[in-house]
Amino acid sequence: MRRGRAGIGGLKKKNEESKFSKKAEEIKTSSLESAMQTVKELEVKLRNFAETHQSSIAKDPAFRQKFLSMCAPLGVDPLTSKKSFWSFLNMGSFYHELAVKVAEVCISSRSKNGGIMSVKEVKNVLVKRGTKFRLNEVVTKYSEDDIIIAIEKLTKLGSGFKTLKVGEQMMVVSVPTELDNDHVQIIQVAQDTQGGITKSMIANTIGWSEDRVTRAIDLLLSEGMIWLDLYEGLEYYWFPSVWKDSTA
Repeated sequence: MRRGRAGIGGLKKKNEESKFSKKAEEIKTSSLESAMQTVKELEVKLRNFAETHQSSIAKDPAFRQKFLSMCAPLGVDPLTSKKSFWSFLNMGSFYHELAVKVAEVCISSRSKNGGIMSVKEVKNVLVKRGTKFRLNEVVTKYSEDDIIIAIEKLTKLGSGFKTLKVGEQMMVVSVPTELDNDHVQIIQVAQDTQGGITKSMIANTIGWSEDRVTRAIDLLLSEGMIWLDLYEGLEYYWFPSVWKDSTA
């Protein structure tokens, strides 16, 4: 009889666990459906906002970035194809055209800087060339943030383009060379000295061994990202883009 009671108790316990599991699944499904519905509602509200402020999005780079920052948490991409929910903004075409012009600037300067230059310099070159873009038939200004977004489009194409943050600056790398943290730190030291550095300056500033400095410098030198200048028996290494940007 004791075994029978234990068996019945165990059966009841399993039934209760099954009920709890079923209820948990129902709550989970209900929560997921509710969350999806909320996202859809927010997307509709976001579209209404975009329609109301379409002119500001087209004309004002700062307003455009704020709008895109509102879209990001919802996984909304207004840069998608013309047939999309967001086609009326025509932002995809704008960033595509900007990406093409950014690529032209970077590629044409590779022989001088080895394929690395600041986003600020890219923008300055475009402005000096008088490059203009239209967004929804409106000639619009473009910011450094717009250029960074355009580069992200190039990155997705596997073109070797990417952005790299060095200190407070964003740099554009337009070659497939993989730069590690050592190279980033060296570029940052160069920024602090207006572009020119020596191996001993790097070693003293960061606290590296001579071998570590040499390995990092050799790769940058072989890729043409820095220039070697001999002055009074010392080897100075110059980052063309950092030097130009600091003297602009």
